[in-house]
Amino acid sequence: MEAAAGALSPVLRKLGELLAGEYNLAKRVKKGVQSLRTELEMMHAVLREVGKVPPDQLQEPVRIWAGKVRDLSCDMEDAVDDFLVRVDEGPSSKPTNMRNRVNKFLKKTTKLFGNGKALHQISSAIKEAQDLATELVGLRKKYELDTRSTSNGATIDPRVLALHKDVGELVGVDRTRDEVIQTLICEDGSSKEQLKTISIVGVGGLGKTTLTKAVYEKIKTQFDCVAFVPVGQNPDIKKVFKDLLYGLDNEKFSDIHNTTWDENLLIKQISDFLVDKRYLIVIDDIWGKDIWKYIDCALYRNKLQSRVITTTRNVSVSKACLSSTDGTIHRMKPLSDEDSQILFHKRIFQSKEKCPEDLQIVSRDILKKCGGVPLAIITIASLLVSNQRVKPNHDWMDVYNSMGHGVTQSDIAKDMNRILSLSYYDLPSYLKPCLLYLSIFPEDFEIERDWLIWRWLAEGFIQCDKEETSLFEIGETYFNELMNRSLIQPAEINEEGTVVTCRIHDMVLDLVCSLSSEENFISILDNDNWHAPNMQRKSRRLSLHNIKAKVQNHQFDSTSLSKVRTFAVFSPVTCDWLPSLSSFQFLRVLDLGNCGSHKSSSGISLKYVGNLIHLRYLGLRNADVDELPTDIGKLQLLQTLDVRGTGIEELPASVVQLTNLICLSVNYWVMLPKGMGSLMSLEVLQLVDLSLSPHIAEELSHLTEVRTLDVDCYNMDEDLIDILIKSLGKLHKLQNLRIDFGVRLIDRMRESWVPPPNLRSSIFSPVWFSRLPKWVNSSSLPHLFTLEIEVEELQGDDIQIIGMLPALRFLRLRARRVIGRLVVRADAFPSARCSMFWGFLTAPCLFPPGAMPRVQHLGFEVSARSIASREVDCGMGHLPSLEHVKVYLKRENSSDEEMETAKAWLRRAAQAHPKCPTIQIYGQ
Repeated sequence: MEAAAGALSPVLRKLGELLAGEYNLAKRVKKGVQSLRTELEMMHAVLREVGKVPPDQLQEPVRIWAGKVRDLSCDMEDAVDDFLVRVDEGPSSKPTNMRNRVNKFLKKTTKLFGNGKALHQISSAIKEAQDLATELVGLRKKYELDTRSTSNGATIDPRVLALHKDVGELVGVDRTRDEVIQTLICEDGSSKEQLKTISIVGVGGLGKTTLTKAVYEKIKTQFDCVAFVPVGQNPDIKKVFKDLLYGLDNEKFSDIHNTTWDENLLIKQISDFLVDKRYLIVIDDIWGKDIWKYIDCALYRNKLQSRVITTTRNVSVSKACLSSTDGTIHRMKPLSDEDSQILFHKRIFQSKEKCPEDLQIVSRDILKKCGGVPLAIITIASLLVSNQRVKPNHDWMDVYNSMGHGVTQSDIAKDMNRILSLSYYDLPSYLKPCLLYLSIFPEDFEIERDWLIWRWLAEGFIQCDKEETSLFEIGETYFNELMNRSLIQPAEINEEGTVVTCRIHDMVLDLVCSLSSEENFISILDNDNWHAPNMQRKSRRLSLHNIKAKVQNHQFDSTSLSKVRTFAVFSPVTCDWLPSLSSFQFLRVLDLGNCGSHKSSSGISLKYVGNLIHLRYLGLRNADVDELPTDIGKLQLLQTLDVRGTGIEELPASVVQLTNLICLSVNYWVMLPKGMGSLMSLEVLQLVDLSLSPHIAEELSHLTEVRTLDVDCYNMDEDLIDILIKSLGKLHKLQNLRIDFGVRLIDRMRESWVPPPNLRSSIFSPVWFSRLPKWVNSSSLPHLFTLEIEVEELQGDDIQIIGMLPALRFLRLRARRVIGRLVVRADAFPSARCSMFWGFLTAPCLFPPGAMPRVQHLGFEVSARSIASREVDCGMGHLPSLEHVKVYLKRENSSDEEMETAKAWLRRAAQAHPKCPTIQIYGQ
């Protein structure tokens, strides 16, 4: 019922703004607004309590009543929004700050009285809503509805990332991993050259994917090509094949997802590619035997000791995966009591030994109910930490008592669903719609963090009363909170330790989809569940998954789309089949960026997009679109416009009217219109080519809200360079700056640019500073996380200067020559996670014990002869956190024997390290 309570929040806020003192609504209308608001406030108080109770513990009439309240509130919000948009010529620069918008309305009293149609519409809507609200109050009293339960029952926490990163060491997976590897790659008898398969089988939540990833990461460097492909419950076999090809060679098959190849051609491409290669392929989460038959056809048996790993919940599927290859089945088992404690206490206390004595008994009782299922352990552990602080003893007892009988081997899925429900109902109200929203994505979909946050913002889930606060940054804290609670999992963590993409565990997704369906929060249409949205339940959000040709003859009922706020496509569909945009009246989010590339003669039609006056998010990334309509300037509420990967070469002049635009993402080849300086709400402006749009250099000075800027500065003249540097100096909120091809710009910046105080990421590529800029120092860049820089001439103490940047996590430093002897002290690089040094000779011994205590990825160049002769020590043991090493071995005058000796010494040094980091050595 949380969706019902959540739906009331925005309409209450907006009705309150309509009642602002000087707002000259007719007295009758104003009185109606006040009466309606009072009724809705009472309903909201009840629904907040209802939202704390699982639906299966509520009476059926309560659920029906809450659904009607939700529909009422959504309809009322639509009416208010429509009134505000139609009465006003254009909202204020802060689209989510209703007070700013209303204040602007107050100055337009004359226009309000002149717009009789808008007043009549809002008056009628309020009267209708009043009647329904009165009816709902009476309904509740009539049936004496009991809304109580019928039972008795942030920054990302670094422990979460450590848990996912080091999960093999934490839960005993290292032992199981080594057993699987031994089974998988042992060379015994006549079968040693054959394709070999191991199928890992077990119920959901036991850690099949975690184990498989640990195996995959450990042995992948032994193979010519590798791929890790998730399948899921309702797979699209073409997508599976395309994912496989992309994984095997992402350069050769970089555009594979935009092809229209059929299954037979894809199978041939895979088979031909694998002919002469030793490959490692993981096919994760197979649900049916038929899908394996297709995949099996594509695997070329070349007697090069290739290996395949499959995971499944079904034993019969597991056996089918081995029917045509040499292989074995590995059955997953629950964690031992000892490993369960390690995982549980690591998540909460960072180590088993830190568990206080007063919590030891209850922690053992909780673990007993978790039944050794890792997902249950992690989820429950996350419930017991708030804001990185351990909750008190009584909260632990409450969680224990709420777990019922715990996980039993007879029905793990049902028990897990109940445990995961505890995590959902423990969420604060503002996070519940954010989590429910994840049901809009297909299973195994890798979700970009920033993309998700922009959509939350467009949906109105992120609110703030402080004008100076960035709503996106608030959204980042929402994302981090869900991550801390283990309800979403990191998929890609970049080298500086930031989560770039996330996934939702399929068991969590099942729960979220169930709750979303119960609340009528999101309607999913797919090939197996195709039906027009139920007219008795007004669909507010539609997501299309895995739509195949046989259902594309269906036509949408335009009436059923009239109340839809979100329309998203996650399926390759023909452009001609998509519904007309004229069907939507209240659309806030339109995302056509996952339609695939089924090119039609005309492409996706955006003919009526200018009529979508409520639109906040327009996602066209990689869509079949060649131009935007000129009336796009009508979208006065638009916050996000993403046209990357489209055929668009020029934005229409009306784009400069989108004064509420916060995020604009284009391709480098897109020409921007003059007047972009009017978009003063912009916080993200990326992939802008200043040679095509030179006027942007000056107009940037007006975009003082910009946090992220990505520009191509190829072929700039001297005057434009001065203008750009001056404009950059006014961007005091800038956090992320990337400059490409600014050859003549760079050294001018070295002398005259003063970086903004909160700069976090600075990337200059591929251009060279003559010397390290003077502003690269700890006082000028106290918050810098990422630095990518190329320097012609590196001075002896430059690395130490860089190493004293207190927040630096990622460094890629390239130099052409070194002047003097490089010096690094033991206090250098205190926060570094990844450091790459290219173009000049160095080695781990350059960094004394104490330096780089947290570095996990290290890259460097070194002379083969200096290693072979032992002139340079290649030991790495003094870098305690090291996990991955990349070495470019310079031959110079070294012999073949010295090259091989150097490689052997480097591998030996890696093996001698306590963490046995992987090592990749380049050089002939």
